Amino acid sequence: MKPMDVDQTILARRETIIAALRKIVRGEGVIDNEIGRRPYESDGFTAYANLPLAVVLPSSVEELQAVLSYCHAHDVKVVPRGAGTSLSGGSLPLQDGVLISMMKFNKIKEIDFENRFAVVEPGVTNSAITRAVEHKGFYYAPDPSSQIACSIGGNVAENSGGVHCLKYGLTTNNILGVEMVLMNGEIIRLGGGYLDSDGYDLLGLIVGSEGMLGVVTEVTVRILQKPECARALMIAFDSSESAGACVADVIAAGIIPGGMEMMDKPAIEAAEDFVNVGYPREAEAMLLVELDGPPVEVDHLVGLVEAIALKRGATQCRISTSEAERLAFWAGRKAAFPAVGRLSPDYLCMDGTIPRKALPRVLAGIRDLSEKYALRVANVFHAGDGNLHPLILYDANKPGELQRAEDFGSDILRLCVKVGGVLTGEHGVGVEKRDLMPEMFNEIDLDQQVRVKCAFDEKRLLNPGKVFPTLHRCAEMGRMHVHAGQLPFPDLPRF
Repeated sequence: MKPMDVDQTILARRETIIAALRKIVRGEGVIDNEIGRRPYESDGFTAYANLPLAVVLPSSVEELQAVLSYCHAHDVKVVPRGAGTSLSGGSLPLQDGVLISMMKFNKIKEIDFENRFAVVEPGVTNSAITRAVEHKGFYYAPDPSSQIACSIGGNVAENSGGVHCLKYGLTTNNILGVEMVLMNGEIIRLGGGYLDSDGYDLLGLIVGSEGMLGVVTEVTVRILQKPECARALMIAFDSSESAGACVADVIAAGIIPGGMEMMDKPAIEAAEDFVNVGYPREAEAMLLVELDGPPVEVDHLVGLVEAIALKRGATQCRISTSEAERLAFWAGRKAAFPAVGRLSPDYLCMDGTIPRKALPRVLAGIRDLSEKYALRVANVFHAGDGNLHPLILYDANKPGELQRAEDFGSDILRLCVKVGGVLTGEHGVGVEKRDLMPEMFNEIDLDQQVRVKCAFDEKRLLNPGKVFPTLHRCAEMGRMHVHAGQLPFPDLPRF
């Protein structure tokens, strides 16, 4: 990853900037000492770290407005951060930028069961929403593996998914409205506690914008009634290709499971060692398929999926007989990432999405790349929607292994694009995939995306260095830049 240039003039003004921020956010809301800043130097993408210029923890919209207005007026870069669980470096701080932590915005402001929505602040954790509404039989559907820690604001920034996104959608399908503060301090509100709004779908633009367009201060989420019944199948196969083909067959049969996950042998063994729930160690691949709805429908669909799996050569098919057993099946999948962490000092968690029909081809390709780079890989992914999460195992203490792991990951993502997929499913682009964007978009595509960025943040101060491989001033995107009243090329006639 090519590092961003550090603005030395900002570093020279550091004490002045910090003093100004302390006047806005009183008490312990500004952290400027090295030890205090150290926990914020990276997010879940720990391969890279930067010590931020300062860390600010506003506790009100008014404080956030004032901080952003000051930074905008004085050309200070800003990186917004939630819980810091981003796996793509989306909240990697800048040495010459202020990091704004939104974790003091942690209140659930309203729950409307009749209209099935909740209004929460961005620092509320994903799982806390479900805990707040489950006593009435409701829940919040998107469930990333980090749901006990990740914040809803971060989910909005990255358009997070999870096990149940196949049937119930990603974050974008479960958000009704947001309030956000723009870089210049202006507050805007998009959507709300209703189904749809007039005009352009700006809400769809904000979800997944990776903190580059504004800082979210309030989110209206859709809550759903818990299904009447849910059962899970644990299906073992003697090859990843057979498991991948089974996934395609289930969807082709018109069955949309509540969740459909796949793990290969290294991931199965790691998860079983970690949680001991009876995963089939002898299997080369395993599917977890969950069906939910009325009991009669669920029983019928379980039978159909079992028949499809056996036709595809499943070596074992175990069906949950109780809620406790169903949850046990999922416990291993939810713990897969930390479990794989026991296999190697370090790993890169990749994120790419492919057409389901390409699963067998891509899994074979990943196996070939593993041999090419002489690095092990464990595959854990949302099979139903083709969202891959290869975990590349390496040791950062060995010279060259990090670079080899990154090259391996880049080749996996290139393969995803080659078969008709995309660079990311739910982790975002951040800095991890930034330099791969030209693999998917041409210069015209990227320029148009930058124009959208400039419409919200004309100075390019908000989370710079993320997503776009080349930095431009907004003036370079077809606009005229006028500095100190001096027009460029003053000898040319103006019309």
